[in-house]
Amino acid sequence: MSADEPVLSLSNVDVHFEKAGGGLNPFAARDTVRAVDGVNLDIESNDVVAIVGESGSGKTTLGKTAVGLQNPTGGSISYRGQDIWQAKGWRSDPEIPFEEIRRSLQIIHQDPGASLNPNRTVLSSLAAPLKQWQPDLGPEDREARILHFIERVGMSPPEDYAHRYPHQLSGGEKQRVALVRALLMNPDVILADEAVSALDVSLRVEMMDLMLELQAEFDTSFLFISHDLSNARYIAEHAGGRLGVMYLGELVEIGPAEEVIQNPQHPYTKVLKWATPELGVNEGPTEPPVRELDIPDPVNPPAGCRFHTRCPNATEQCRQATPDVTAVGNDGRHRVACYRSTDDDAYWNSTPLDGAEK
Repeated sequence: MSADEPVLSLSNVDVHFEKAGGGLNPFAARDTVRAVDGVNLDIESNDVVAIVGESGSGKTTLGKTAVGLQNPTGGSISYRGQDIWQAKGWRSDPEIPFEEIRRSLQIIHQDPGASLNPNRTVLSSLAAPLKQWQPDLGPEDREARILHFIERVGMSPPEDYAHRYPHQLSGGEKQRVALVRALLMNPDVILADEAVSALDVSLRVEMMDLMLELQAEFDTSFLFISHDLSNARYIAEHAGGRLGVMYLGELVEIGPAEEVIQNPQHPYTKVLKWATPELGVNEGPTEPPVRELDIPDPVNPPAGCRFHTRCPNATEQCRQATPDVTAVGNDGRHRVACYRSTDDDAYWNSTPLDGAEK
């Protein structure tokens, strides 16, 4: 991998699911849910990218696809230049074996308790992946390493926690164990899928600070998924990372966290900001800046810009064609898929839709 090549690169990635239609009729036509559509995203070394969006926006599907847990239906995903799914193919002879890719791409689930075996102690659960990936590590060295990590995440004395079962741990302690399990693999990228949403508000910042501290210490990258803009903004901003916004399967805006928050370019980002009182926004409209509250059906998303049915600034141009993702600002890090981001677009001569204003 060259010095400037991303650790993980998603190119025009689609993830479409089929779901049965017609109720109890097994022969009825099947609907296609376009969970992720045409997403491009690079994750660099020691990077933090936080993705935010409403339920059903496709953010979790995107995250799982990025770390090789979900096969895309279109586009490609490369780890250090190696296509992940080509590496998995039984006829392939990849430069990077799929087993190494899977070890390098880890996940922390929203509910860590569900991913821990209730019949195993913490020590036993954490030892299992080490036995698989580092079989030359002896029992004493393996236990010593696990105890070191348990103490490193703030669970002391580590010998006490190591011999507890999951039901003897709090939600925050289970999440710390899940973080240890991911870090034990010395991964390049960790998907944190709603990893703090189940925690009490008082514990969320503490957990995110710990994740960032360890992220820098172990030189790994985080893909952080959240429905809460304040959480996504916090972790991306404190890491000097990027904040991405998803809507109906599309990545509609991404850029440096504070820039996206202070100068949102997509109307949907403005809606999320309005709906997040923790951001301290005291000015602006008292009503949601949308024409419609309901999200369209992902089985049949709107043509053109998918947000046009709700956007207060939509015109006929928005209904007829999908805007390209373009850079705003000077360094190109802030990118948005909206016609309003350019002054010379045909949008500005297009007729506003009913109830909308340019």
